[in-house]
Amino acid sequence: MESQKGLALYLSIIIMIILLSVVLGISAILLGQFKIIGNMEDSVVAFYAAETGIEYVLNSRSDLATFSNGCEKDQADPCSIGDAKYYVDADLDCGAPNACIKSVGTYKNSVRALQVSY
Repeated sequence: MESQKGLALYLSIIIMIILLSVVLGISAILLGQFKIIGNMEDSVVAFYAAETGIEYVLNSRSDLATFSNGCEKDQADPCSIGDAKYYVDADLDCGAPNACIKSVGTYKNSVRALQVSY
């Protein structure tokens, strides 16, 4: 009986270490997932900003040869929707029947682009 004194203390410490390592492992995985989800939200906002640029050009029905709305790539300040920004480039020589419209949306660190041929 004397040789088993303190065994419960050692056993409880080992169990606590195992539980702590499991909890820390799960926490590391969850924190990584939260970061990915946050970046995904930014990506969706950037995508919709790019889509807004495409919709603007299609709805304006302007002549693409002279298209200018101040949202072109070469402009210092692209158009914005809240914190998201977009710029639009219309190209008549892209090989499509009529023209190609390219719009790039940015939000925080995410950049998404759309190109429409019509």
